[in-house]
Amino acid sequence: MQRIYLDANATTPLLPEVVEAMRPFWQESFGNPSSAHHSGQRTRSAVEHARGAVTALLNAQAKEIVFTSGGTESDNLALSGILQPYLDRREPAHFITSAIEHHAVLYAAESLEKRGIEVTYLAPASNGVIDPEAFEAALRPHTRLVSIMLANNETGAIQPIGKLARIAKAHASSPIFHTDAVQAAAKLPLDLSGEF
Repeated sequence: MQRIYLDANATTPLLPEVVEAMRPFWQESFGNPSSAHHSGQRTRSAVEHARGAVTALLNAQAKEIVFTSGGTESDNLALSGILQPYLDRREPAHFITSAIEHHAVLYAAESLEKRGIEVTYLAPASNGVIDPEAFEAALRPHTRLVSIMLANNETGAIQPIGKLARIAKAHASSPIFHTDAVQAAAKLPLDLSGEF
């Protein structure tokens, strides 16, 4: 039986050129990039080169790029990192996300909700897109964070992230706007310069 793999957005086999580019760092040029010794500094140089490539892809600044093990870790770091201080200080905090987020965001939202964060799960319209008016109506004086994915991993729906971010920025609470853009990276142009 022939195997047909249809989950290439989740993971794919490495391209031979990627294997070749990484091979030296697995066998000869390995080193802790935080170390001051020569091997570490060579590795650090390679990490910074990779950071530059990602910076160019996203039209971002190098200091804005944080490498993690993957999308789930990134989403958890963003959501918990932003909302945990409100829990620590016992301050009210509201979080808006959509009901169609990747489980990395939905499970984190459920966990935060159990710990005391107020969460609103927006339902999409019939076309799979979050309605900007419904989003604006969900904003509250204590909304601290919004997380809406750019491209849905199951439906392919593209959310109006720029418009939603502008609405959030103009709101009195001016919440931080997070987007899981994993499914869009290298498929759609991404611009993190702050101009929506």
